[in-house]
Amino acid sequence: MSIVETHFGTKIDPNRIALGSASPITRNGAFFIFSVRVDTDDIREYSFTNRNRAVAMREVLISHLENKIKEKMRRRA
Repeated sequence: MSIVETHFGTKIDPNRIALGSASPITRNGAFFIFSVRVDTDDIREYSFTNRNRAVAMREVLISHLENKIKEKMRRRA
């Protein structure tokens, strides 16, 4: 677990923030769909025909989002 301190003193866990930004995987017809909130007004939706691929891609996107949050906090400090 990597806790980062923000420039105004509070401590955050980028992993929990990234997990909260991704929706659970749902089945809609023949597709498995989830969305990721990248920014306040940027929500991206992904759809896959295979659940295993959807789960793998969701984990990858969550890790990328976590790294983005860490990098954003480093630039502000």
